[in-house]
Amino acid sequence: MFAVIKTGGKQFRVAANDRITIAKLEGNPGDTVAFGSVLMLTDGEKSTIGAPFLGDITVAGEIVEQTRGEKVIAFKKRRRQNSKRKRGFRAELTIVRITDILTGGKKPEMKKGEAAPVALKAGSEAVKGKAAAKPAKAAKAEALDASNLSLISGVGPTIEKKLRAAGITSWNDIAAWSEADVAKWDEELKLRGRATREEWVVQAKELLAGKPPRAKADQAELASGEDY
Repeated sequence: MFAVIKTGGKQFRVAANDRITIAKLEGNPGDTVAFGSVLMLTDGEKSTIGAPFLGDITVAGEIVEQTRGEKVIAFKKRRRQNSKRKRGFRAELTIVRITDILTGGKKPEMKKGEAAPVALKAGSEAVKGKAAAKPAKAAKAEALDASNLSLISGVGPTIEKKLRAAGITSWNDIAAWSEADVAKWDEELKLRGRATREEWVVQAKELLAGKPPRAKADQAELASGEDY
């Protein structure tokens, strides 16, 4: 028995225990994958063709490896224009072993491999056992990136570049500013009083405490025409 499936814009003739290399599928080695786009099924001398697919046929497989294809070099040169460009590309691929061809509307048992994030997460939760859950605020603070200075209202791309160039790369740096520090950076970076007016230090402390970034409505009093 064999089937013709379609995945990643290509068609593959597959049978049980075949290994195929296809366009990347999300998953980890050991994960089960199912292909529902079956174009044709041949069982002995009987062949069934879909229109365009066979709705009651599913091909099951198991991810063997996530890999990449050979590097392809694209080189372009324009004559007499002093222009040339060279780029490399490697396709993201997945190697799949076909485990079964299911008929009659049957579906495969979807399982996760040992390396799957879901399995790792379940294992870590089992080890914790009676460990107390983290407070909601702490979990929310961890979800935000402390190095994302743009979450502080009034810090736009231009000002963020200035701050990072001066070595200020996280909310912790701003939260630790004293009044003297605020005055110093205001003068050196030409902030025109923005750090004081928009309470950057307070905002940084709020973000570190797990509070959400201030809404755009809170910026209504900012002077018009300034770079946010």
